Amino acid sequence: MSGADPASHAVRIRGIYTTALTRLFLDAGWMVVDASEPIRRRFDTEFDATAPTISAETTADRQGVGVQGTPTAVDEAAALLSVGIDTLSWEDAAPVGSVIDGKITDTRRRGALVDLGTETGYLPFRNTDDHVDVGEMVRVQVRESAAPWTDDRPLLDTDIRVSTGLATLLPESGTPTVSTRDAAAARELVGMTELLGVEAPDGWRIQWEHAATEASMDVLKSALNRAVVQADTLAGVLDDAPPAADRTEPTGLFAERAGRWFWFGRESRFVLDGLRRSVTTTLPGHHRIKTGADAASAGVDLAEALCGSDWSGETSDEDGIDTFPFSVVADCFGPSVGDQVDIGHGKPDGRLISLGSGTVTDRDDDSVTLQRELSGGGSYDALDIPRKNGDIAVTTFREGRWWYPTVYRRDDDVLGTYVNICTPVECFPDSVRYVDLHVDVIKHGDGRVERVDDDELEAAVDAENVHEALAEKARSVASALETAL
Repeated sequence: MSGADPASHAVRIRGIYTTALTRLFLDAGWMVVDASEPIRRRFDTEFDATAPTISAETTADRQGVGVQGTPTAVDEAAALLSVGIDTLSWEDAAPVGSVIDGKITDTRRRGALVDLGTETGYLPFRNTDDHVDVGEMVRVQVRESAAPWTDDRPLLDTDIRVSTGLATLLPESGTPTVSTRDAAAARELVGMTELLGVEAPDGWRIQWEHAATEASMDVLKSALNRAVVQADTLAGVLDDAPPAADRTEPTGLFAERAGRWFWFGRESRFVLDGLRRSVTTTLPGHHRIKTGADAASAGVDLAEALCGSDWSGETSDEDGIDTFPFSVVADCFGPSVGDQVDIGHGKPDGRLISLGSGTVTDRDDDSVTLQRELSGGGSYDALDIPRKNGDIAVTTFREGRWWYPTVYRRDDDVLGTYVNICTPVECFPDSVRYVDLHVDVIKHGDGRVERVDDDELEAAVDAENVHEALAEKARSVASALETAL
């Protein structure tokens, strides 16, 4: 997208992937705005202060990024952010800023669950002036969205506002304010607001974001104008809509923004490492390590700062395969023998399911073995064997491998082996993570080998949850395992 229009291609980036994504977007002709000081130092370019058309922020668990902004910009950014074969993405069903008449389905000690039609949001009682009961309809706006693989829910509020990145209009009267710790810059910006010739609509108050303190008069005027137009549009929609209490089912009313979530797998992280390495010193597995734990993230920063320009930059072996010092990282941060590690089983539709935790019984230079004692009831998938109390599941996860085996044992007998095909495994200090690719290979206790669930993989492709290149990789791995077993 060389020569992209800055007015429609401006991105604000935050989180552990910022340097890599800044390189990615700049190379594609985008404008990166509201850049942090480290980013300003690393890139030989000007970072203008203008309103972003999208924001790209690392998720709280560092697994990927969430993108919010104008629908067209989000769609164009999606093509850029699919950086590797194991990047998966999903549309945000409740983007920030959406206004919805939802139904209260449950109340908790500090808030209520609200059916939004597309998913369930959370309304803290502090965010509503009225008492709410189960079954009531309530008009809410999405303040914060939530990645589909987390246990979080979209955060809701009953105060309706509009925002253009630099300027926010709040539903209250009063003088303009600035969200910044720089008191002098805030006073100057408030004074400049009167010179813009743009007034907030009746019943709305202007709140500038910190980045606005560095913006030009033209940029400020444009951002405020767009906020006013958006507020007028929203007011018209709400004026024409019946009261929420008159509805019986959730109804979407207003959505200026779109959103999308991106899950970065292990191979995608190494692609991002390469982008970052083109800008600054980057250890092998930089993003892979940072995803694991806060202490690991700080350790990477320290190591890279100490290495500086003396770092050799070698990141692959003689066969061109990405190197990653798993044993060194695991020695420093875990997991270790005896630790409890959760199995984070990602699904192609965006969910992350825990298969339970196991005890680390062995760990070598590239793998972790977990043992779980199982309870009775039901049967083992595809093995057609009843599950009994005391059965043991032994699972070995090898860092970076596209599959992992689980051996089911009862006393001294092997009931069977279930080999799960998935995106490359990542073994973090307290969890193992991957995305299941449906197709599996089973080795029964009598030695018979069976391949299952190809139809589920095809359904995931048809649903556009798995792209064809990833599906073909899964089929290839399954075929190789069939032959090997």
